[in-house]
Amino acid sequence: MSTRKNLQLGIYKVINPLVRLLIRMGLTPNMVTTIGLILNIGVAIIFISGAEEGRRGDLSYVGWAGALILFAGLFDMLDGQVARLGNMSSQFGALYDSVLDRYSELILFLGICYYLVSHHYFMSSLFAFIGLIGSMMVSYTRARAEGLGIECKDGLMQRPERVIITGVSALGCGIASRWMGGDYKIAWPGTNFPVFETISIFTIPLTIMAFLANFTAIGRLRNAKKTLEARAQATAAIGNPAPSSSAAMPSVSPAQKKTLPGATVVIIFIVSFISVLPGTGQPTAAAPALSAGTLHPRPPVINDPVDTFPVPPTNPNSLFYLQRTPNINTVICELNEKNGVIDRDEPVKVLWIRYTEQRQRQELTFIQRHFAYGLKERDLGNGTWELRFVSYKKVPMYLMKSPIDNKHHVYVTIEGRQAILNRVYLRIDPGGTFWSPNVKYLELKGIDTQNGKELIQRIKV
Repeated sequence: MSTRKNLQLGIYKVINPLVRLLIRMGLTPNMVTTIGLILNIGVAIIFISGAEEGRRGDLSYVGWAGALILFAGLFDMLDGQVARLGNMSSQFGALYDSVLDRYSELILFLGICYYLVSHHYFMSSLFAFIGLIGSMMVSYTRARAEGLGIECKDGLMQRPERVIITGVSALGCGIASRWMGGDYKIAWPGTNFPVFETISIFTIPLTIMAFLANFTAIGRLRNAKKTLEARAQATAAIGNPAPSSSAAMPSVSPAQKKTLPGATVVIIFIVSFISVLPGTGQPTAAAPALSAGTLHPRPPVINDPVDTFPVPPTNPNSLFYLQRTPNINTVICELNEKNGVIDRDEPVKVLWIRYTEQRQRQELTFIQRHFAYGLKERDLGNGTWELRFVSYKKVPMYLMKSPIDNKHHVYVTIEGRQAILNRVYLRIDPGGTFWSPNVKYLELKGIDTQNGKELIQRIKV
């Protein structure tokens, strides 16, 4: 879970008592959204009043407007929580919230631009207008992408960040003007050109926000383009499945399936040694060779220590597993679904099977999840996700449903062929150090989607 999401959940814990109070008062989510719009109209009125009635150095209007911006922003968070906790969510409510948020932002920037132009802060008013463009494009890009079935919530300057920057900087400007004066100015040596004024406490963050908002919109556009291209590849591959045990998957370029950098592999496994002490475990007898269509085939001949490692038990949600020498503890990846519905934010659950500790299943630690074995998922739409290990992002994997058996599998390219991924293995020999283990190779094992045969590829490190 991202830091932004953790912070958001923390804020919700604080405001939830207020949300429940609003629900008991009989307020609906649409009413809360409307209150937010009315408050933002009040912000614009304050700015316009400051332009018409106040003098250039009187920044008290800016301070009061900033306080009201933050108060109105609170209602922007409350409406969604009222809908969730009050079980009043609806498609029209989501549409109503989005439309009124756009009106609120447009009206807010109308007041800001009017104030700056009236008091002859022409350059700052230009940047405020650029901020208005960026704010609208951030929202529009997300709406357009989601209309195409693409999750598009990334980027630095989303609406909460814009509200906080605008509100805090305006409030800070008003407060600072009380003790440093509204006409305070630092001029460029030998000229009257101001390098810094009291109003800069408001306009400089506004300018930064303007450029970052447009940068966020462009970033969302680029990410949406990548998602559409990946979806097109996946759709083309699935649309022409071979008569085998599984569907095809998007191909990986030769540059992506070359050697795996040793430093990256080191990052993947160093973290695991923090909480997992090396163990030997008792070797198990090699099981008979299974059919090519099984999920976790057992090799008939012991050629490597991993051949003596236990094969983790499977269940209907099993996808693939990861092992490494010298420890038999195994990382397993399973489909994360509840009541038949896949979690769109975390479609794959990554866990330990601790064979050295009575075979118990255990969650990954924070460090392991975010720097070693965790997966970074990207929703491509149409029930397809792109997966990459957080510690190595060059080789993409694809989670999608096979039209053959109607089950979800993870697909990857092995030896230039499309395959269902079964196992990832790293061979680590003695002679290395804690910070630089002696990694010999990375091995991918899977089932060929065209003929059902087992594929194995070892990548020297």
